[in-house]
Amino acid sequence: MVQESGPRYDLRANTGGFQVGEKVWLYNPKRTKGKSPKLQKSWEGPYSVVTRLNDVVYRIQKNPQAKMKVVHIDRLTPYQEPHPNEGVT
Repeated sequence: MVQESGPRYDLRANTGGFQVGEKVWLYNPKRTKGKSPKLQKSWEGPYSVVTRLNDVVYRIQKNPQAKMKVVHIDRLTPYQEPHPNEGVT
């Protein structure tokens, strides 16, 4: 089982890493009781990468006054500015 899932994980894994100062999204699924989990936002940000602690662990911060978070690279994805018409129906 492990040998089968290893290559599949490697395809989606973020192996490039992030640079200090780069903006990222943080995967942080918050579940509010009584609401559908599918309709709740799981990604928050943007956060800025403050330091790289090792190959897979980063210290990030939302703004200079906010508390820093230490997170695994699997919970981060590169930040992209939302499209101006995104969310408009």
